[in-house]
Amino acid sequence: MARCVFLLEYKQVSKKVADLILEKQPAYVEELERVTSLQNGLQLAAVICTNGRRHLNIAKEGFTQTSLGLLANQRKRQLLIGLLKSLRTIKTLQRTDVRLSEMLEEEDYPGAIQLCLECQKAASTFKHYSCISELNSKLQDTLEQIEEQLDVALSKICKNFDINHYTKVQQAYRLLGKTQTAMDQLHMHFTQAIHNTVFQVVLGYVELCAGNTDTKFQKLQYKDLCTHITSDSYIPCLADLCKALWEVMLSYYRTMQWHENHDQDEAAVVSSVSDGNNVIGTEENSFDRNYVKKKLEHGLSRIWQDVQLKVKTYLLGTDLSNFKYDDFIFVLDVISRLMQVGEEFCGSKSEVLQESIRKQSVNYFKTYHRTRLEELRMFLENETWELCPVKSSFNILQLHEFKFLEQSRSPSVSPSKQPASAVCSTGTLFQQYCAAGNPFEIQADSKDDETEDVLASNGYESDEQEKSAYQEYDSDSDVPEELKRDYVDEQTGDAPIKSVSRETLRSRKRSDYNLNKVNAPILTNTTLNVIRLVGKYMQMMNILKPIAFDVIHFMSQLFDYYLYAVYTFFGRNDMFESTGLGLSSSRLRTTLNRIQESLIDLEVSADPSGTLTAAEERKEKVPSPHLSHLVVLTSGNSLYGLAERVVATESLVFLAEQFEFLQPHLDAVMPAAKKPFLQQFYSQTVSTASELRKPVYWIVAAKAIDYEQMLLLMANVKWDVKEIMSQHNVYVDALLKEFEEFNRRLNDVSKRVRIPLPVSNILWEHCIRLANRTLVEGYANVKKCSNEGRALMQLDFQQFLMKLEKLTDIRPIPDKEFVETYIKAYYLTENDMESWIKEHREYSTKQLTNLVNICLGTYINKKARQKLLAAIDDTDRPKR
Repeated sequence: MARCVFLLEYKQVSKKVADLILEKQPAYVEELERVTSLQNGLQLAAVICTNGRRHLNIAKEGFTQTSLGLLANQRKRQLLIGLLKSLRTIKTLQRTDVRLSEMLEEEDYPGAIQLCLECQKAASTFKHYSCISELNSKLQDTLEQIEEQLDVALSKICKNFDINHYTKVQQAYRLLGKTQTAMDQLHMHFTQAIHNTVFQVVLGYVELCAGNTDTKFQKLQYKDLCTHITSDSYIPCLADLCKALWEVMLSYYRTMQWHENHDQDEAAVVSSVSDGNNVIGTEENSFDRNYVKKKLEHGLSRIWQDVQLKVKTYLLGTDLSNFKYDDFIFVLDVISRLMQVGEEFCGSKSEVLQESIRKQSVNYFKTYHRTRLEELRMFLENETWELCPVKSSFNILQLHEFKFLEQSRSPSVSPSKQPASAVCSTGTLFQQYCAAGNPFEIQADSKDDETEDVLASNGYESDEQEKSAYQEYDSDSDVPEELKRDYVDEQTGDAPIKSVSRETLRSRKRSDYNLNKVNAPILTNTTLNVIRLVGKYMQMMNILKPIAFDVIHFMSQLFDYYLYAVYTFFGRNDMFESTGLGLSSSRLRTTLNRIQESLIDLEVSADPSGTLTAAEERKEKVPSPHLSHLVVLTSGNSLYGLAERVVATESLVFLAEQFEFLQPHLDAVMPAAKKPFLQQFYSQTVSTASELRKPVYWIVAAKAIDYEQMLLLMANVKWDVKEIMSQHNVYVDALLKEFEEFNRRLNDVSKRVRIPLPVSNILWEHCIRLANRTLVEGYANVKKCSNEGRALMQLDFQQFLMKLEKLTDIRPIPDKEFVETYIKAYYLTENDMESWIKEHREYSTKQLTNLVNICLGTYINKKARQKLLAAIDDTDRPKR
């Protein structure tokens, strides 16, 4: 059944398929025709393609293949040329290190850096080549190497500034964009340069003095190294040290100068080219310039502080107390010049240097002054007080020690080694020595080539003056009559009247006993030595003003000791000081007491049980000097050493005059707080020098004339005569003969030493004063006296005055009123006598008592006499 169904369905399907085939038969035929037509077309196309290929092969073989080959080769050539260029550039980059080395050797740092930067830029272009990565690393290393060499080049600036070299260095840093870094490095190099410089200089001298090449010194610290400097090498080492430091500071100064000039030039360029595109770059450059300027200004004080500390360490490393004066002055001179450099360098007052040199100076000066005082004592004890023959034109400025006072230059710089060019130059040391030279070069001392022309030949400036001097002296004989004749007016033949000036009298009379026409200063070798010492002290003080007070104090001790010695040798005499004549003023006595207490060591040996303070005080004192045994002061023929007394006293006066001359210079450097000391020294010590004449010459006057003999002669005179006498007594002639003999011996002394007018006047004044007081004493010894005897006293005194006035030009006669008043007192009544006694306290009790007893004794009762004697006692009481 199922089979039947299947067959039935098969037949139906087959019929359906047959129907569809028949239905589509036309379409099939039509499509078959199209396929046949397409086949034919394809066959034709195949033929055409075959023919085309054949023809193309023919064309290829004939033209296209050759042309295209040329084009391909050309393109390949272009690629190879580019490659060759790149390879050459790479080759050049590979060889750049050689050129960079050459440029660095030529110190063309800007060019080297420029080249290196260009190479780096070029290398970045060819970074696609594998070899370029290695080259980049190499260029970076080279650039770092250039920076290191640039830093070394920058350090060379510190010792020897070269403008071209520094310009290249700055351009190089600017290319690197490290201007500020360069300035930081520069200051570090300057600091290092100062340390290395001083160390190498000191080390060189230490090793030189040690005499071996032992390396142990190189391991020492600079401070310890300075302690190994010997005294002989100290000064040359100091000079070289300062010269080396000067080079460092000069380099810094020139560095600042370069930046100032460069900034000005750059500012001028910026102002002339005002392009808006450059605003940012200009601001950056301006910031760099301001940074550099501030850094340099700040570095000034820093550099100078380093210099001060190094020099201070060197200064304090050696004890200078035993140095020679000239050597120590040279040290002061160098340090003073260095302080001047510091002031010009950064305006510093160099407190560090001042304090260190002040310590050394005070230490040195105490030792030096102590030695000089001992020398002065030795000189004084061996001084024979002979005249040192100097020219009449002698001036202390002619001495080498005072040459610095004539040099018009900065007072802070010592004159001893001052170069001549420094005096003429008006600029600073940096301007003066900027191009060449060094202010610390050791100059040859000019005084080695000069000779002091201050001494006269044999005490005279020429043989003609010597001859004329003696001729002039011979014309004035010591015969009294001729002496009297000198006092007669050449016009009228009369004695000179009061209208004649004192200067005229001096020109006609020989009262100043001047042997030379030229009044040369009176001084001794010791005086000259003291003056030289004062000059040396002033040199030190002039260089180092902080110790001015100490120096002036020591200078005052020199004068004090000289004054005390002259007084001790020639003026001390208790017997004559007790006369009450005021020979030594209260000011002079105060001065002498002060000197004795503060300066004179009166103890013979040190007291071992004394305190340490007392021992220190004694170290500051000097034993009292003793007069040389060669000086004889007891001979009447030499007027008891008058020549020596004149030389000693007048040399002291001359010394005081020189101190007066130097007062403005001392006052200028004395600290304001200490100026009262200087004023007191001059008012109470220097000004008392001339006052020493009185006690010194009083001793001569007291011994030159025999006053005791005169008293004996007066005692033999009968004063109770009954008639008025017309002839004076013999004691007057004896006294006048004494004065004539005194005058003759005075002339003899003047042959050895010129006796100045003030001295001769004082001598005559003392002698006359003593003579007049002797007269009063003689009159006070009278036992009996009549009115005629009183008249005889007046006659004797008038005769004495008349003859005396022909021997001396001193007017008025000293103590003339003293005698006349006493003689006239003989005529007073009882009432007048009492008031007279109270008014005249200059007379002694004995003299007043004699007046009462002799004059009024016979006219008054006992009660009245007692009253007058009581008045005399009351008058005498304050004197006790």
